[in-house]
Amino acid sequence: MTRPNNTLSIQPGKWHYSIVMTDKLQMLRERLRAYGSCLVAYSGGVDSAFLACVAREALGDRALAVIADTPSLPRRELAEAIALGKQFGFPVRVIRTKEFDNPEYVANPNNRCYFCKHDLFAELVSLAKAEGYAVIVHGENASDVGDFRPGAQAAAEFRAQAPLKEIGLTKAEIRELSAQLGLPTATKPQMACLSSRIPYGEAVTPEKLRMIEAAEYVLRDLGFQEVRVRHHELRSAESRVRNEDTAQAPKGARASALRTPLSGMVRHLARIEVGPAELPKFAVNGVPVKVADALRKIGYAHVTLDLQGYRRGSVNEAPVQPAAQGRPPVDPNPPRWRQSELATL
Repeated sequence: MTRPNNTLSIQPGKWHYSIVMTDKLQMLRERLRAYGSCLVAYSGGVDSAFLACVAREALGDRALAVIADTPSLPRRELAEAIALGKQFGFPVRVIRTKEFDNPEYVANPNNRCYFCKHDLFAELVSLAKAEGYAVIVHGENASDVGDFRPGAQAAAEFRAQAPLKEIGLTKAEIRELSAQLGLPTATKPQMACLSSRIPYGEAVTPEKLRMIEAAEYVLRDLGFQEVRVRHHELRSAESRVRNEDTAQAPKGARASALRTPLSGMVRHLARIEVGPAELPKFAVNGVPVKVADALRKIGYAHVTLDLQGYRRGSVNEAPVQPAAQGRPPVDPNPPRWRQSELATL
């Protein structure tokens, strides 16, 4: 269809952007229809909510959103994701995954997400085969290209499709289209799983995740929007010895040891990050005392505020070391901790 030049000449950049988004949305609908049926790996976040909504529109009852009920997903997030499906008319199935039975996940390596997503997609494949769904889709988008995303590797191994990425939809475009569809997730802050609050190499346990979740609720209930509570262990000499012994144990025994409570050998430190624009809120209404008291009741021995504010990947930032005389300065982001490799946090 030929569009009038005089209309486009008013605000050519804005009109072009709108036309491109509309075209991509139509391409997404057509691609989903071509699948015939699909399961959507759903989390309630910006991308998967948009994908689930459009899949329902394109495929009707032949699309099903599936969300994993896991300790790494906050209870409120689960409830909101289910409620969103009811509000917008797409069915949501809740399944339970077993990543905490996998010692490689519990050990928390830098590709932890791979083991979580591998378990999820294995469950989705079984469900798809049992109920006759042709394709599994997930919410990776064009803005994710180039990021270090171990979960995407797991998706590829199970041949899950990423239609948002394939047709070139960026995060900004998905937010804009979500707003046009009326989805409240259009303005939702990015929300990585709770396990991302724990530094690589420190064991992930349900107990720690419950502490992190409760601590973040404290801050959100005080009106903070962009929140991360980074969970750090302060280890005693006794616990370091146990860690050395655990590292040499067989896999099964290692996982059991990692899940065993440390009986006071380890204290926990909460490092709070909020959006930089929200930092001034800590200076009023007794917020520091309220937060510190509440987090100590949760189990944190020390409560700190990160003065740099929220930033992705900070839980694994390397400290800057002073340069020795005659030597080049130490890279504050050595190759194994580059920010591009931590984008999922």
